[in-house]
Amino acid sequence: MQAPFQRARRPDQKDQRREAILGTAAELARQSGVAWVSLGDIATAVGLAKSNVLRYFGTREEIYLRLTMQEGSDWAAAASAALQGAEGATAAAAALADAYADRPLYCDLTTHAETMLEHNVTVAVLREYKLWAIDTYMQVGRLVAGACPPMAPTDGAALVMAASAFVAKLFPLTRPPQALRELYEREPEIGAVFPPFRPTLTRMVAATAAGLTGAG
Repeated sequence: MQAPFQRARRPDQKDQRREAILGTAAELARQSGVAWVSLGDIATAVGLAKSNVLRYFGTREEIYLRLTMQEGSDWAAAASAALQGAEGATAAAAALADAYADRPLYCDLTTHAETMLEHNVTVAVLREYKLWAIDTYMQVGRLVAGACPPMAPTDGAALVMAASAFVAKLFPLTRPPQALRELYEREPEIGAVFPPFRPTLTRMVAATAAGLTGAG
């Protein structure tokens, strides 16, 4: 995804370059997975030297942390829209889980946020990310609480955080490496133990929501 200019000089050109880098990084992650994309891969695909990419983003991890915020804001908008008409723990859980399951890139980013993407970035970037995460969890959490009385808004935010933790554990099971795929083909009874992503995530979030409302 190369920009139509060789060198970004104007502010709007620099913004286009940043968006091109982010878009390219997102596409590579969709193809190969976040963990397997290097800074060199991004630079090659966008048509820049690595040193030029680093003029816009300090590290590979920063690129993907900023993508996490972009994709997470899209997830929050979808979850919030679904929560507007939700009533009860099961419906609220489905709203959160469906918004995740429909966004595999955000699931992948969520899987690596704390273990990889929060490393090798500046304090300023981490502060921006954490403030975004707190605000996002609280905004969606208030809507969760509204759908699940008498849940408190802080418990709604805690449920959103729990959902992200479930995603981080469950989503990698849907992307097994080649050796595991071969094992599951040879011995399907082993593969059958690992549950499907969307219904399992919904069930786990619903059970947690029921506990937070005192219904379980």
